[in-house]
Amino acid sequence: MSSEFILDSSLAIAWCFEDEASPETDEIQDRLADEARGYVPTLWHLEIANVLWSCERRRRLTEADSTRFLAVLGTLNIVTDRETEQHAGRTTLALARRYGLSVYDAAYLELAMRMGLPVASKDDQLRTAAKSSGLKVLPDH
Repeated sequence: MSSEFILDSSLAIAWCFEDEASPETDEIQDRLADEARGYVPTLWHLEIANVLWSCERRRRLTEADSTRFLAVLGTLNIVTDRETEQHAGRTTLALARRYGLSVYDAAYLELAMRMGLPVASKDDQLRTAAKSSGLKVLPDH
């Protein structure tokens, strides 16, 4: 497995729920706790917070659960890309159009292409777009 990759929120949020996690997603989390580094676009933090809030409203999580999960994320080697917005209007939008992605998902693809790194995601559309762009996807399954 690559020591550096783009970390999509769909994969990270799986760590919060036993029914969404797998040995492969757990391995990615373990690697981020050790030597691996995951890069995320700036919107990743808002996506994570939005999913947690949505799960709290549906009573799937408590506020304490969300706080604990955010603390776990804070211990991982996750690096926020500070150039995401500079590519939004041209490259990211063009990728969204080309692959039929949301602009949010296209931001992960743009970052992966710019950095030449694999994409770690559970999102099938993003995984397909990454493969079509010649990128490796994680987990391998």
